[in-house]
Amino acid sequence: MRAYRARWPIVTMARLLGVSTSGYYAWLVREPSKQSCNDAQLLARIRTMHASSRGTYGAPRIHAQLAREGVHVGRKRVARLMRIAGLCGASRRRWPRTTRQRGGTRRAPDLVRRHFSAKGPNILWVADATYIPSGEGFLYLAVVLDVF
Repeated sequence: MRAYRARWPIVTMARLLGVSTSGYYAWLVREPSKQSCNDAQLLARIRTMHASSRGTYGAPRIHAQLAREGVHVGRKRVARLMRIAGLCGASRRRWPRTTRQRGGTRRAPDLVRRHFSAKGPNILWVADATYIPSGEGFLYLAVVLDVF
């Protein structure tokens, strides 16, 4: 409401948002709560730990580090503050092996011999398939191109 008070009256915005105007004005002059002050201090500490780990520590490691330093705070609180601040740890993903060669088999011959040019259409076609990790699993992408 504070950002839009030059555009619309406070009374109109309060009515549309379902809050009282007196409550809004009381909120403007109210001091921050003890919990929000503690969250701000903890977030500053989390930011320094995250930066000192070169952005690799996530909520579980930062929570463990805080516990070693004697700060008793919940892991979910650390995760919530990191999520609000946009901080996340780096994870080592295990890339699935999609192709497994059997012993004694030979590779397919390179019929193009790494020469990817053609003098006209429909002379040389190339294809490739890959997989893309997503939140719901792997998506497979296949492409077929006319080199011309």
